[in-house]
Amino acid sequence: MNGKPASPGIVGVGETPALRHPGPDCSTAGLIAQAVRLALDDAGLRPADVDGLGVASFTLRPDRAIDLAWRLGLTLGWCMQDEMGGASAINMLRHAWLALQAGQARTIVLAAGDHFTGADFAALVRGYNRSAQDYLSPLGSAGPNPLFAMLTQRQMAQTGLRREDYGALCVAQRAWAADNPNAAYRQPLTLAQYLDAPMVAAPLGRMDCVPVVSGACALVLQAQPNGVHVTLRASGARYNGDQQEGDGLVTGIAKFAPALWADAGLGPGDMDVVGVYDDYPAMAVAQLCDLGLAPAGDLPGFIARCIATRALPVNTAGGQLSAGQAGTAGGMHGLVEVTRQLLGRAGARQVAGARHGVATGYGMVQLRYGMCANAAVLAREDA
Repeated sequence: MNGKPASPGIVGVGETPALRHPGPDCSTAGLIAQAVRLALDDAGLRPADVDGLGVASFTLRPDRAIDLAWRLGLTLGWCMQDEMGGASAINMLRHAWLALQAGQARTIVLAAGDHFTGADFAALVRGYNRSAQDYLSPLGSAGPNPLFAMLTQRQMAQTGLRREDYGALCVAQRAWAADNPNAAYRQPLTLAQYLDAPMVAAPLGRMDCVPVVSGACALVLQAQPNGVHVTLRASGARYNGDQQEGDGLVTGIAKFAPALWADAGLGPGDMDVVGVYDDYPAMAVAQLCDLGLAPAGDLPGFIARCIATRALPVNTAGGQLSAGQAGTAGGMHGLVEVTRQLLGRAGARQVAGARHGVATGYGMVQLRYGMCANAAVLAREDA
């Protein structure tokens, strides 16, 4: 590091197409390798430039991060593995940022990805953790849909939100996805189609539940970037903040949001682009509230004014609800998209003049809702 204080930046992003029906040669390692190559190409770097690697995946096993590094031909001074699902990407980002500042690495790639067959995903949700394995699955409550159906019912009762409001959010995100060539679903979605979709677990219809896909995402960070890059202005996290004793309508973000904005020197109104973890519309709404972007007392009006009209650019790649949830890559999807927007590389969906953005992570469902929540405020830095 030559004695100079490091000023890290994100310099490249990569994301594979979201595959609903991948071919027989598809693998988790192959998808992650593809995302890493795309991100390095985006940054104008080579594998030989990389001396740090962070990996998040449910299905990479029996291999782990170091096995993947060997397969990619990487020699590392810094390596980590994360398995916190939707919170993995920002968790890795925070650790990698500190490592770069401390001189533990010069160039770090963060990658997340999963490849699922039908049997893979069924096994994952059935034995997701001890609670799922020992208590929920034996009752026939396999996967998170029943839990978040009840949470959505509570949110509707508390806020006055209707299915039409959630539908407006899904329709808006599908409109953003139309300009994302990697999204699993790009065709237009109408509110009537949303409302007519088969019910999964009332009030959740098919369009309220993320489609499971195979795919991967990656970010490239450098300790001393040259040229345009994205810097981490502030981040925060709260893990297991309420011991599963709340109602799930408020995430851990609410507890650290004031400090997050103070540390960033910015406020919710300064955000040009937003990426919130959207495993279900109710959770996207909850995080928008927790960040201070949405008024808790008028959520139907906020959705009509800001989300349905796309006046507030939220989940501009389509979010997981349209782009798909590739396991742990779903948690990196929003972070990659906000970064891509700030780098000015979002193509037809580029938000003009985007300089500041915020991305969130949420996940690791326990008996009732997610245990992990985090957020990162990002800013574009020019050469």
